[in-house]
Amino acid sequence: MNFDEPIDRCGTHSMKWDEMQARYGVSPRDGIPMWVADMDFRPPQSVQDAVGRIHRSGIYGYFGDSRAYTDAITWWMQERHGWKVDPEAIFSTHGLVNGTSMCLDAFTLPGDGVVLFTPVYHAFARVIRASGREVVECPLVNKSGRYEFDFAAYDAMMTGAERMVILCSPHNPGGRVWTRAELQAVAAFARRHELILVSDEIHEDLTFPGARHIPMTEIDGIEDRLVMLTAASKTFNIAGGHIGNVIIADTDLRGQFAARMLAMGISPNLFGIQMVTAAYSPEGAAWVDDLRGYLDGNRRIFDAGINAIPGLRSMPLEATYLAWVDFSDTGMTEAEVLDRVQGRARIAVNHGKTFGAGGETFLRFNFGTQRARVIEAVSRMQEAFADLQ
Repeated sequence: MNFDEPIDRCGTHSMKWDEMQARYGVSPRDGIPMWVADMDFRPPQSVQDAVGRIHRSGIYGYFGDSRAYTDAITWWMQERHGWKVDPEAIFSTHGLVNGTSMCLDAFTLPGDGVVLFTPVYHAFARVIRASGREVVECPLVNKSGRYEFDFAAYDAMMTGAERMVILCSPHNPGGRVWTRAELQAVAAFARRHELILVSDEIHEDLTFPGARHIPMTEIDGIEDRLVMLTAASKTFNIAGGHIGNVIIADTDLRGQFAARMLAMGISPNLFGIQMVTAAYSPEGAAWVDDLRGYLDGNRRIFDAGINAIPGLRSMPLEATYLAWVDFSDTGMTEAEVLDRVQGRARIAVNHGKTFGAGGETFLRFNFGTQRARVIEAVSRMQEAFADLQ
């Protein structure tokens, strides 16, 4: 795969490219979109071939018989993560934001508290509030540029009204790959406070050298309250297929979730099912290995360039293609920083405060793009903050 190949996404109904002017005032003609978490790469040829077969058939009816799909998921999880998945435990939802919303609907009631370790993926808080539940922010501790938990503080915050905790593993936006001890502590926290634990592991495949993702299923004593969320969308850049997996080992929880799926009439997407089946394959695995190497190169270039600017610090990443940059040491206000990043450098980025408590002085940059564009973004940032150097 030639990840350096330029791909023009303007005018393709791409949220990342075609909406950045309206949202951030950055024109796609000369701007660089580094906000929405999709990449500017084509997926493996196996995925392209699968879509081509659907097109050639000329028939786009209801999808049936998902055995090949569930077989592909079970193969991938065992092969790549050492996780043996029961095919009967797999539910297909329209992406993981929808999967998260379905979990809220199945396992909580309006007014219940839902715990988030912030800053964290902004869609969690959005769907929690939209469903009439309460967001309970438990801030992560930024210890020398590395996020850690503080469960003594979190225990003191609990009121008994909390019903669920959502974990982002690996963490978005901080890029942490949680250790076994940290995951055990999360599980113990969920048990102490009788919380359903929803573990969103969508970035599990995108780790960097030296880091190994540990599925929450490896932690003992949590199965009776654990819900796993996985998807191929970030790994293979197929988010438009809108398909994700909710995987529930516990039969009681599985029954509750199945009832809500039935009540809401959720059924699989023809294109998404076929794309994931093709992606979770030996060819897809080889493509992911190449991708991880390419992203690691982009990460190194981006971090070196950003960290060379006084007052800016890119948090060391262990996973994801999403850099988390702290501007607090510049002494500038958010408006002043955004004027330089979006106004002068013409780079559209996610604003840190949307990720919750602790994100106020950060911006998130997506470097899942051609390397030449990453190099250009670094150059623009250095020019925009040249007076600090």
